[in-house]
Amino acid sequence: MLEAENNRLSDNLATKVSTLKSLALDIETETNDQNRYLDGMDGEFDSTQGLLGGSVRRFDQMLKSGKHNRKLMCYLILTLLFLFIVFYFLIGHVTRG
Repeated sequence: MLEAENNRLSDNLATKVSTLKSLALDIETETNDQNRYLDGMDGEFDSTQGLLGGSVRRFDQMLKSGKHNRKLMCYLILTLLFLFIVFYFLIGHVTRG
């Protein structure tokens, strides 16, 4: 009777260990997938940082280069500001009505 109880408990323990092993393997697989995803994002952020850095350098050069470019930059900023205000009112109008 004790041996049968021990065998039943041993089988129960083996089942639980198997379940834990399966969970550990699933966690490892998910962790590896997430690490690959994060590594890909790291590369994307690096390329974006390079792109933004280049844009800032070009913008800085344009500001330093002369009066004509400053006038052009002023027009560009005013145009962007105007477009922002127009879109702000259009979006406000669409969401209200």
